[in-house]
Amino acid sequence: MKIEQIYTGCLAQGAYYIESAGEVAVIDPLREVQPYLDKAASDKSTIKYVLETHFHADFVSGHLDLARKANAPIVYGPNAQTGFDAYIARDGEELKLGDVTIRVLHTPGHTMESTCYLLLDEKGTEKALFSGDTLFIGDVGRPDLAQKSDLTMDDLAGYLFDSLRNKIMPLPDSVIVYPAHGAGSACGKNMSKETTDTLGNQKLFNYALRASMSREEFIREVTDGLLAPPKYFPQNVQLNKQGYESIDTVLNRGAQPLAPDAFEAAANETGALVLDVRSAQEFSRGFIPNTINIGLGGQFAPWVGALIPDVRQEILLVCQPGTEQEALTRLARVGYDQVLGYLQGGFAAWVASGKETDTITSISADTLVDKMETGKLTIVDVRKPGEFAGAHVDGAINIPLDYINEQMAEFPKGETIYIHCAGGYRSMVAASILKSRGFEDIVDIAGGFGAIQKTGRITTSSLKDASEKAA
Repeated sequence: MKIEQIYTGCLAQGAYYIESAGEVAVIDPLREVQPYLDKAASDKSTIKYVLETHFHADFVSGHLDLARKANAPIVYGPNAQTGFDAYIARDGEELKLGDVTIRVLHTPGHTMESTCYLLLDEKGTEKALFSGDTLFIGDVGRPDLAQKSDLTMDDLAGYLFDSLRNKIMPLPDSVIVYPAHGAGSACGKNMSKETTDTLGNQKLFNYALRASMSREEFIREVTDGLLAPPKYFPQNVQLNKQGYESIDTVLNRGAQPLAPDAFEAAANETGALVLDVRSAQEFSRGFIPNTINIGLGGQFAPWVGALIPDVRQEILLVCQPGTEQEALTRLARVGYDQVLGYLQGGFAAWVASGKETDTITSISADTLVDKMETGKLTIVDVRKPGEFAGAHVDGAINIPLDYINEQMAEFPKGETIYIHCAGGYRSMVAASILKSRGFEDIVDIAGGFGAIQKTGRITTSSLKDASEKAA
């Protein structure tokens, strides 16, 4: 028996490859499925099942393409209703895989079809739990993502409480928990950076598994502090539930090289969004006017989903030559399939053609401090509320990048805006969006809040400090 976790950092997502006696099950596959097919071929094995823990919201699963290419059934747990052929397993049903067994555990709460898969080894010993978004390391799945349900968030949290107490916590402490996500995913709020753990450790350290916890306490703690989910989540749920185009079709459509004239014409004629995926540093030195920058070097796909509201948006790409396929694949992972092509030769070709360019001023943290010493500045911090609460520049305004489209009116017009995040990635994304919306006088702080703190020349405070002083 072999268990392999295939972890994708950009999405903080874990897919699983289980092999026994020449038969394979793949759990929660990513959209690009060739690696699973290649792995099975290398093992001289056959993919027998494509198992889905639930209808994912944060990425488009590869279940349809993998099932078609491997001629294997797609398996969901109870309550799943799909727009394609799938096997809906019963709670407690056992699926044979070579010499091992996979037991279906229906665990509603994150969503009503949420299901965990319990692996029993050759001797029938309970060895591993593939827990989907029901149980994470350090957290549990958020109960506010179910689509088109009459159930409230508190109702779902109650179901989750029951699922954890009745289906998961009675399992042996030695069972290894393999969740669908780790730290950085928006599917939970307190996930660990660790991507596996024993169930016994989780019973000790996961706040949601406290033995003494009442149902009311659980509902209150699990639902407290949840930020609004990204706009693309409901759209990804529908793609996973109803179906989507083959990734081969999507990648072939987007892999169209366009010379600068053709690229410009396509942008003008279609109204496509021009997305520049180069690094923040490269982008600041020069870019096509009205371009949005979301760099491949960061959590690219989730930020695309958070900031481009409609997955059907037509897109034209500006890439560092050689990264076009990576950009297309990572866009497809979150359902952004309507890429019309990319700028052939990259931004250098645009410059060589003599077309108009724009820049964003970027200054060092020391230069920012020098300017602060001569007068009051408008400083906008685009980090998350929790980061800002921990420590921030005195007098800074917090407008998180996640909600920049909804809070555009809060950015002051007619004055210079000095913008920063933690390290420089998010602030350049924000600066590019502001530029595209008509804000001209934008200054990015290179290195972000980390660089500001390192100067040792500036006063920072936390919201806790402020509340204690007020008291």
